[in-house]
Amino acid sequence: MVAPVTPALLEFRGADTVRFLNGQLTQDVRRVAGGKISLPSCVTDAKGKLQFRVTITEADDGSLWVAGPTGSQQALEARLTRYLIADDVDVVDLTEKYVLAHFIGQVPDPPPGVMARESDRYGVPGTDWWIPSTSDIGLPEHSVLTGDELEALRIGNGVPAWGSELVEGMLPPEALLDATDISYNKGCYIGQEVISRIKSAVKVNRRLTRFVFDAAAVVLPGPLVDSEGKVAGGLTSISPMTGDGIRHALGYLKRGAGDVFFQSADGISHQANVRGD
Repeated sequence: MVAPVTPALLEFRGADTVRFLNGQLTQDVRRVAGGKISLPSCVTDAKGKLQFRVTITEADDGSLWVAGPTGSQQALEARLTRYLIADDVDVVDLTEKYVLAHFIGQVPDPPPGVMARESDRYGVPGTDWWIPSTSDIGLPEHSVLTGDELEALRIGNGVPAWGSELVEGMLPPEALLDATDISYNKGCYIGQEVISRIKSAVKVNRRLTRFVFDAAAVVLPGPLVDSEGKVAGGLTSISPMTGDGIRHALGYLKRGAGDVFFQSADGISHQANVRGD
């Protein structure tokens, strides 16, 4: 189990909610209908650049919940309602009214009052529990992932994190979010034209890449250089844990980059090995 957190949480309801949110988010909102799954999505500007990464959930009462980074509720609401003019949509800030716990693997049926949704937020099958803040229910007996364990799982599964691999102003396909967060079939949304052109061109200037290093190497976030010493990318997240003699890492490689190298904390240059799977 991942320790409960309190993300930004906005509730949208009204006759035009699905149409309206489909015009604001990169994900096809209709996919969460039926209340079984939560899906990731991007919020982009008119140039297709990332503003927020969120998850979408259909609540038990049919309203749609949009959850974002902790503390972002005011900015997220301002962005999503900027284009809300004559639509039949009401927005309520539910932040602080629910906490989010996440379970990996099998989990018992939720107790009354808890909303459960399937979610692959850490790159493996899991389940979100949305728990009312005032509830005193006991959580199931699951091992709680510590900070290091959770970070190692995230990095090993190639899941980008806000503030590390994901930053405001980047293009979502750079972080491979086109495979998880973007619908190319649902129609127009803010930034759709740019993102569709990127797909047609089949290229961006850099791509999120998974790396593996010898467990003994002292690896730190920083630039990657090519054989001529020119910057060809950078490491963004290094796993705090090792296994089977290797350490996983995430970073970006520029398009067309060949062999790249990093300088470890001891000043020695090492080749960065791209993970093959």
